[in-house]
Amino acid sequence: MLDIKFIRENPEIVKDAAVKKGINPGIIDELLSVDKTRREFIQAAETIRAEQKKTQDREEGTRLKEKFKKLHEEERFVGIEQKFDELMVQIPNIISPDSPVGKSDKDNVDIYHWGEPKKFDFDPRDHIALGTSLDILDFEKGAKIAGFRGYYVKNEGVLLIMGIMMYALNKMVEKGYKLMIPPTLVKEFVLAGSGYFKGLSYNPEIDEIYEVATPDKESTGEISKDKKFLVGTAEPSLLAYYSDEILREEDLPIRVCGYSQCYRSEIGSYGKELKGMYRVHEFMKVEQVVVAAANLEEADKLQDEMTGISGEMHEELGLPYRRLQICTGDMSPGKYRAFDLEAWLPGMNRWAETGSASDFLDWQARRLNVRYTDKNGDKKFAFLLNNTALPSPRVFIAILENYQTKDGKIEVPEVLQKYVGKKVIG
Repeated sequence: MLDIKFIRENPEIVKDAAVKKGINPGIIDELLSVDKTRREFIQAAETIRAEQKKTQDREEGTRLKEKFKKLHEEERFVGIEQKFDELMVQIPNIISPDSPVGKSDKDNVDIYHWGEPKKFDFDPRDHIALGTSLDILDFEKGAKIAGFRGYYVKNEGVLLIMGIMMYALNKMVEKGYKLMIPPTLVKEFVLAGSGYFKGLSYNPEIDEIYEVATPDKESTGEISKDKKFLVGTAEPSLLAYYSDEILREEDLPIRVCGYSQCYRSEIGSYGKELKGMYRVHEFMKVEQVVVAAANLEEADKLQDEMTGISGEMHEELGLPYRRLQICTGDMSPGKYRAFDLEAWLPGMNRWAETGSASDFLDWQARRLNVRYTDKNGDKKFAFLLNNTALPSPRVFIAILENYQTKDGKIEVPEVLQKYVGKKVIG
């Protein structure tokens, strides 16, 4: 979330960001109105408390206690903190000066290309046909066992997809990232704090998150009151690792990388990519996260560094790709600056997202309370950035479709051959 002081002092800047992100700017005026009432309540409450501390008269103490109670019961003050919190989490982040203004993904800007889409002397097949014929994918049994969007990866396909993950992890170590396998079953504050809920709490109608119905037990044996959810990426768990922490500026930036299974309900994607493994409910991914000092110029450099590593891996895998800068209308509320990487899929005859990089500034850090002490001893909220190093399904698809041969085999990219144990799958 944004600093309320910044919102008070710069309402037009925040309204402009809201309009460009397709959010009703009226929410800023509503927040400021609630904030004004909230501050009146806080001031009145503090005045009464100060009087209570001063008085030694019992009757006066009783009168002040009753006055304090009536203050809380005033209609305009009832639930004011809850209203304030509900509105604060809906206020969008500001937007970087270089972000293109647009209304949808059609307005994203193509800023970099590497490689040319491969020309075949035969009609290229898609990953569904290739994977099925090679017995490395089974969608029929996947749907039978897991339901819609279910799939099995089999035989050399397992070695290939795990090879992609191991290759990405080794690259992260090479680039100075600390490795983690974070929890994928997390508490509500992890997803609320990182902005994966549209509001303060989970809403199954709009949040593409799986809630776990079975309650946990605490160490005492009592039923836990904490709701649990499955993460859609390692990012929330990695960020929450630093929640309520006060770091040191000299230790920043902190570069961490997480390998995890990912779960997404895809409720907003009804009717899209109904076949294959392009859009599925569960998959594996290697995710980068950086905790940085509150410096705009440095944050831009770190984000460019992160996308550069993903680009380097696409190049070493021999996958033609492009980098898009995301326009304002295609950004989620919390993002300040964002990029996507897309690989070319010849069998599907399209560009396909294989990663996204986002800079949230301190928008997530304020929600998760991730702070650091600067050189002057002042406490500041950190800037938090994330990027997809490599996702398993779409890079897997890209390799099958780009490395297919006329006789239906798959040549294994050189950097993955040591994991697969052969040069050709067929």
